[in-house]
Amino acid sequence: MRLYHSPTTPFGRKVVVLLHETGQIDDVEIVEAAGSPVDPGTLPVARNPLGKIPALERPDGPALYDSRVICRYLDARVGGRLYPKEPRLWETLTLEATGDGMLDAAILMLYEIRLRPEEKRFDAWVDGQWSKISRALDALEAMWISHLNGPIDMGQVSVCCALSYLDFRHGQREWRAGHPRLATWHETLSGRDSMKATVPVG
Repeated sequence: MRLYHSPTTPFGRKVVVLLHETGQIDDVEIVEAAGSPVDPGTLPVARNPLGKIPALERPDGPALYDSRVICRYLDARVGGRLYPKEPRLWETLTLEATGDGMLDAAILMLYEIRLRPEEKRFDAWVDGQWSKISRALDALEAMWISHLNGPIDMGQVSVCCALSYLDFRHGQREWRAGHPRLATWHETLSGRDSMKATVPVG
């Protein structure tokens, strides 16, 4: 299998963390790819027509894309280690969606700043995206710490990758302010070998 990925993409990081956690890292060749909505660059558009990474090329069917699809596929391949059974599964999937939604908003903020000409930037748009992230941070702090402190699953991986991406690209926003329990949890999970091996660079 081949995984099209960039060291800076948090969605790809989720997949690589899963590969480490489930002992599959040697089963997948990682191919670096990069681009943007205005310049596809080396993004695998022939494998994912949406022009996004990660994308997973596999020998027994068309390429898979969207990190959640790839993660479910790879986890099922080894018996479902990071997606628990019901009823906890629904919490895990909701947490994964929360982390991914935070990432979507954070990346849209970055695109607005980096890709749009300065005279055309829409500050209210950036603030609106951060509002989504801020609400998610408050919800995680208030309602989800018990689940986050439980056995590791893909909900936790997604949220941890999202928080680390905020440090990486939006550190000036200081997401830890007002979220002490979430900050402590993030520090603990970030110490896992799978997280340390996938710290974003670039």
